[in-house]
Amino acid sequence: MDPSASATTVAVIIAALVVRSALLEMRQSGSARREWAWVTDKGAWTGGSLTALVVGGLGWARFGPSAVAWGLLAGLLVALVLGRHSSAG
Repeated sequence: MDPSASATTVAVIIAALVVRSALLEMRQSGSARREWAWVTDKGAWTGGSLTALVVGGLGWARFGPSAVAWGLLAGLLVALVLGRHSSAG
């Protein structure tokens, strides 16, 4: 696994999430605040951190340091889903 290509791919995915959020905000005011509410949710942070540690740790053992970026992305996505779930209910 090429470390620079891996990190670039993760950066592009994160940038796409941010652009998506910005476009939704332009269409409907306040949507970005609701979408990024997980940032203040402790449960989302806990789940995302645990996921990042497990994926990053297991990935490091198999693929080396470039897997840490993928672990961070996985943690971010899990936190995003958990934050949406907790704010919906």
